[in-house]
Amino acid sequence: MSIRKFITSKAFFINIALAVIIIVVISFASLRWMKSSTNHGQKIAVPELRKMKVDAAEGVLEAVQLKLVILDTLDYDKSVPPLSIIEQDPAAGAGVKENRKIYVKINAAGYSKITLPDLNQLTFRQAIATVEAMGLNLGTTTYQSYIGRDVVLQVRQNGKTLKAGDKVLKASKLDFVLGDGRAGLSAEALDVAPEIENNTAE
Repeated sequence: MSIRKFITSKAFFINIALAVIIIVVISFASLRWMKSSTNHGQKIAVPELRKMKVDAAEGVLEAVQLKLVILDTLDYDKSVPPLSIIEQDPAAGAGVKENRKIYVKINAAGYSKITLPDLNQLTFRQAIATVEAMGLNLGTTTYQSYIGRDVVLQVRQNGKTLKAGDKVLKASKLDFVLGDGRAGLSAEALDVAPEIENNTAE
């Protein structure tokens, strides 16, 4: 049979049709396999882990085939339970594939301790700016006779006088004893000098 007769024969068109069908079937099967092997289109919603303990969070993630990775421990935040998750990435509700790692940061067990700098003889304004920048709070202010007005004479906490280098808890309150600026004034000047009362910070 000549080539011309073959390509115009019924057998030729049957073979072409079979070849097309085989190619389509193989292509379809390959696409299905690739989708299943790569979890194409499959998304898992990341659970909310914030405020969970690590053990509980690991159980929640394992149930949906995700993994927990701890990145760091952050400074204590009193709005979140100690040693629980304070941050997560990806965020809750994000769609991810199975076996995705969820990175978390843990809240510290409590406030860290801070080394107190030398505050004596600073002005009250300088001392307050320093301690607030360190995460400490103002407690009470009292005055005693001293030539300098609003000069820090003592720093106290819970009745104990503190010195430079002492350790105090972050976010705790410090009490200040300040100079009243009245030392060395004459009797006449003291009579007209304004009285200084103790102040307590709210």
